[in-house]
Amino acid sequence: MTATHIVGDTAVLTGRSLRHISRSLDTIITTAVTPIAMMLLFVYVLGGAINSGSDNYVTYLLPGILVITIASGISYTAYRLFLDMQSGIFERFHSMPIARSSVLWAHVLTSLVANLTSLVVVVLVALAMGFRSSAGVLAWLGVAGILVLLTLALTWIAVIPGLTAKTIDGASAFAYPLIFLPFISSAFVPTATMPGPVRWFAENQPVTSIVNSLRNLFTGRPVGTELWIGLAWCVVILVAAYLFAMLAYRRKLT
Repeated sequence: MTATHIVGDTAVLTGRSLRHISRSLDTIITTAVTPIAMMLLFVYVLGGAINSGSDNYVTYLLPGILVITIASGISYTAYRLFLDMQSGIFERFHSMPIARSSVLWAHVLTSLVANLTSLVVVVLVALAMGFRSSAGVLAWLGVAGILVLLTLALTWIAVIPGLTAKTIDGASAFAYPLIFLPFISSAFVPTATMPGPVRWFAENQPVTSIVNSLRNLFTGRPVGTELWIGLAWCVVILVAAYLFAMLAYRRKLT
């Protein structure tokens, strides 16, 4: 099967998934509502009691909120994939002369489009709340690149429960730890304010490097090694999740 055939099949199936999303915009709205509610709560209710070392707390907070937005959004990928598995649509696709990998990639690319839309909504709300950035064009491209890579990595994680879960609740519940992880990072407060063991975990888990890199890009500060550590985490997670997802997919087909 040629690469052109695979790309064409993926494009057709992605169009199908995107049409489903366009008919159910409440999915994107729901994905954005929770992070926006958190941002409002932390900025206007708790922000005055939090010493972030920044005059503009919404600017400090936004990178972590963007990570939470992605973590919230990918749960719908697992949900949609689980429904397709249960409805028998996969078996019908596999009876057709199409590339088998295109079925999964269609869900992944749909997740990417839906999550990027939610991210744009969250950034617009942050701008209305006072978020300001001194980032130039290259820095904004860097932000977009990190968010795309993180979305792809977490989406492939979502594919695994979407293929293997026994219930609809199990397919989407995996996202809760991912949503919680930013709370034990530098997303909301500096890690220096945390007690020893918590601080060690916060400083050595993926979200902190990713959040710090986004924050430095937004504020025009040097990114240093944080950027490379964050990118390395994203790549490792992406490769590992992809391999496990494809293994689960092959088992489903046998």
